[in-house]
Amino acid sequence: MPVKKQTPPAYVGFGMLTPVYIMSLDQLPKLNTGAIVHQVSDYVYDDAAIIACNLSQWGVPSGMIGTAVGKDLLGTYVSGKLKELGVRGEVRVTEKYKTPLEVNVSDKKGARTYFWQRSKEILNTLDTADLSLIQTAKLLYVDWYDGDHIVRAMAEAKRHNVPVFLNFEHGHNHPDLLKKYAGMVTICQAVTDAAQIGKRQAMLGTARKLIKAGIETAIITMASQGCMVLRGDEIIRAHAPRVKAVDASGAGATFSSGFIYGYLNGWVLEDTVRFAIAAASLKVTRSGLEMFPVQEIQGLARTVRIERMVYRGDQFHTIRKLLSLPQNNPLLDNPLMKSSQRMVEKIMPKRKVDRRKIKKSMVE
Repeated sequence: MPVKKQTPPAYVGFGMLTPVYIMSLDQLPKLNTGAIVHQVSDYVYDDAAIIACNLSQWGVPSGMIGTAVGKDLLGTYVSGKLKELGVRGEVRVTEKYKTPLEVNVSDKKGARTYFWQRSKEILNTLDTADLSLIQTAKLLYVDWYDGDHIVRAMAEAKRHNVPVFLNFEHGHNHPDLLKKYAGMVTICQAVTDAAQIGKRQAMLGTARKLIKAGIETAIITMASQGCMVLRGDEIIRAHAPRVKAVDASGAGATFSSGFIYGYLNGWVLEDTVRFAIAAASLKVTRSGLEMFPVQEIQGLARTVRIERMVYRGDQFHTIRKLLSLPQNNPLLDNPLMKSSQRMVEKIMPKRKVDRRKIKKSMVE
């Protein structure tokens, strides 16, 4: 019986491979004290690998080009987990070092504290990795914190006209790096701590830098504050829905996963942004990185508040606000959409009623 030919990975991640233990607790303990851990989960990090695993859960053919792992139990776990989730690509094994480990501690306020191992010896193994998966990919993902090791992969993608998604985080604060990478990048995702605590000018300043660098699609993520996405003349500001946070680890990578999912499916920008925000918001409601089904994510996505903006004279201006779908949209009568909405209502935090504002006649 002939062997069925596999579809080449649409998504290819390039970067670090490490197992992670994610611990969920109420809050970090003080020095020389302890805390009760409510749940421990495991996964494969870094972000490139997280996204490969996430997309595979949504049915997207995914591959991973990563660092070598040690010839030990943790290395066996990494290769086994990737295979279990259907992520393709060779996991190389070395006897030169032990498999690195990451420990991630998340609290209910949405903060995360991580401990990781990232030696030069480990990262140098990226320089000898086989890049053939990139040639037939629809998108390559790289992380800026892997340093110049990502340049070889980005150059290979450029040779084969493969779009590149760069997770640039705070790298935009280094003008030389932005100038170096901009010509090889299609989508650039950045963050700014100031924007995450509601400072609008920091968000706009970061967006302005990416636009001037010539980035085709610029994303500024702002944790619980949502995101801003710019592509050509289209500028979208999306506000994250309020949810009950349990574990924020991997939320940024889950946002990237959602954005890439929409991108690979050819969605319009607004639908892509809605899905990305909803996926990340749902992720923080439970520990670990088991993804919610696409249908449930879309149920929350339609409630995301959207603002449209324009960029004129080096300034951003809000032009209109949009809230989900029009109430007369036929999609709202779809039974699948209704069940998704019930799920959304379940995970969204309940508003506390201020009884002082209730008229006396209503409680007598």
